[in-house]
Amino acid sequence: MERAWIIISVLFLVGAGVFLLLQNYDAVLVTALLGVVAWFLSYRVKLRAAIVETSGKEDEAFEDQDEN
Repeated sequence: MERAWIIISVLFLVGAGVFLLLQNYDAVLVTALLGVVAWFLSYRVKLRAAIVETSGKEDEAFEDQDEN
């Protein structure tokens, strides 16, 4: 899912560049902001996956300590 958000982000930023060439500054702002939001969503997905992976390892470590 992270890769999909990155692709969407790049498409929005390319669209913002096109609107900039056409001198439609309102559309540039909206399109660039959507691209930034998509990038933040990709970053959120990446961090969430890292947190889940880390919390799973911590749970296993606590279980190993309980057994000893």
